[in-house]
Amino acid sequence: MKKLFSLGMVLCITAVFQQTLAQQGTPNYEFRGVWIATVANIDWPSKKTLSVTEQKAEFIRILEMHQRNGMNAMVVQVRPAADALYPSQYEPWSEFLTGTQGLPPTPFYDPLEFMINETHKRGMEFHAWLNPYRAVFNLKTSSVSPSHITRIHPEWFLVYGDNKEGFKKYFNPGLPEVRQHLSRVVKDLVTRYDLDGVHMDDYFYPYRIAGKEFPDQQTFAKYGRGLDKEVWRRSNCDSVILQIHNIVRNTNPRMRFGISPFGVWRNKTQDPMGSDTKAGQTNYDDLYADILLWLQKGWIDYVVPQLYWERGHKLCDYDVLLDWWNNHTYGKHLYIGHGIYRAGSNTAWKSANEIPKEIQALRAYPTTQGSVYFSSKTFEKNPYGWNDSLRNRYYRYPALVPPMPWINNTIPQQPLVEKLANNTVKLVYKGDEKIKAFGILTLTQNTEVKFILAQLVQTIVSDKAAIVDLSKIPDTKDKRIFVVSVDLNNNVSQMLELK
Repeated sequence: MKKLFSLGMVLCITAVFQQTLAQQGTPNYEFRGVWIATVANIDWPSKKTLSVTEQKAEFIRILEMHQRNGMNAMVVQVRPAADALYPSQYEPWSEFLTGTQGLPPTPFYDPLEFMINETHKRGMEFHAWLNPYRAVFNLKTSSVSPSHITRIHPEWFLVYGDNKEGFKKYFNPGLPEVRQHLSRVVKDLVTRYDLDGVHMDDYFYPYRIAGKEFPDQQTFAKYGRGLDKEVWRRSNCDSVILQIHNIVRNTNPRMRFGISPFGVWRNKTQDPMGSDTKAGQTNYDDLYADILLWLQKGWIDYVVPQLYWERGHKLCDYDVLLDWWNNHTYGKHLYIGHGIYRAGSNTAWKSANEIPKEIQALRAYPTTQGSVYFSSKTFEKNPYGWNDSLRNRYYRYPALVPPMPWINNTIPQQPLVEKLANNTVKLVYKGDEKIKAFGILTLTQNTEVKFILAQLVQTIVSDKAAIVDLSKIPDTKDKRIFVVSVDLNNNVSQMLELK
């Protein structure tokens, strides 16, 4: 019965999404995210030496750029290496924030609280991105505080790497104490902060180095329970994912938990279920992350495979992988990770059509609900006019993050409308379900009044009331204007006509 219900839900969502795309300029529901990496100061803060004032101003500039581009979600790295970009009782301040690990910002402020507030002010979601197992980014160059967990519990860590990429310290995934520590960190985050999601990337067990085995033999001998070593490693990652899923659900039920894995689960040569690819490493066999199991079990709410290869790549074709992931979502959300950072890196990525074609391709699948781009700083250069393509075409109209009915499907009440002078109206919300915005939609004349047939043209961030100048709503010629309430879970009310 449960399987039949899930299938029905998927078919319903599929039909809605197809109809939405078929009858409007851009989808009303679409995840449009950007990764903001803090490790090695890739995106923010751009330097370890920025003052607090400069840090804040830089983050606001980043948000405003992405808002202009039509984005609706920021995925921000808040725990790059067992450190924190927020005050934590478990891990020290990140060196990427102040230059020295453990050193708080001066004058003091909470960067995470600031980032969440500024992101929400602009009607975007904030997903906290954590790296699960990396503990010291580079043994030679990283600042390591006396209060860092590697100093307090050195027995929890293993060294792995080479001279090319540098040696790193990793949490030993086989230790129960490590899983407990990570669980405490996550629970602290989701308890104290108004997050929309918890997000983890592809770094579970480290990427394999030829001729070098990850040094966990002693742990395996103690905790292996008679399992094959590779099965045991996967079970360690499974345990962490299940624990975090339970923490998120029990602490803040509306919050989502997502994973951004390496783009290939397994090659077809390794498994009949695998993709028709020839990846040198895979999630399942090298990183020990069984993404499909986590989707099947419902331990994660969304998956963002990093499809950083171009369309037509000889070993890992974007189109082949896009199709494969769409066939393996198990009813959960699929957002595609785009490698916009690869702009100009080869012939394919010197084409202005690469990103637009990737968006067109994913929108042809009703089981894909959006995109996430790596990473933020690339947009500052506007390679091949991709910012303009998003603003003027693909993300011309705003979109709401797709709701997840398995988390919440309660419909908020319609707003009350008071007509004012000079073609303006006042919207007031008095429902029990908390809201975060009003959505303004247009609908062609003589079209049935349905959200999936209308075009969302404006979102107004508010939890209670707003004044709307109807003359300033875009693209209203020969169209009717409607409003909906949007709740914290992105569910919308019934449409109410304004004009």
